[in-house]
Amino acid sequence: MKNSILKSLLVSAIFALGFVGYAQQGEVEVIQDPNIEKLLEYKKDLRTVNVYKIQIFQGSRAEAERVHSKFKSLYGQWPTSMEFNTPNYKIWVGNFRDRLEADRALARIKRSYMNAFIFQPKKG
Repeated sequence: MKNSILKSLLVSAIFALGFVGYAQQGEVEVIQDPNIEKLLEYKKDLRTVNVYKIQIFQGSRAEAERVHSKFKSLYGQWPTSMEFNTPNYKIWVGNFRDRLEADRALARIKRSYMNAFIFQPKKG
């Protein structure tokens, strides 16, 4: 019993010393476009900026697609997106930097979409 334990320890020690003796040393050089740092800073800033959006619709997919295309033809100056939030599709408008800008847009949008409202989306 003692003999087999000693043999196991001896074999383990030999393997450990063998691996240590052949370890490799190296240096890694990362070459990247300097604009990547600027892009990362920009993306970090976007996460900290509070944006406002206007929701103009919530409902079925077919109706959401219809409202989405109609809105884009009426008000092409603001970006729109169709979001899925179980069980409804929602149409969101804009990326307004401040509440005043969102309020001005909402005043125009409410002429066609009476149930539209302003909100701040959760940061993800």
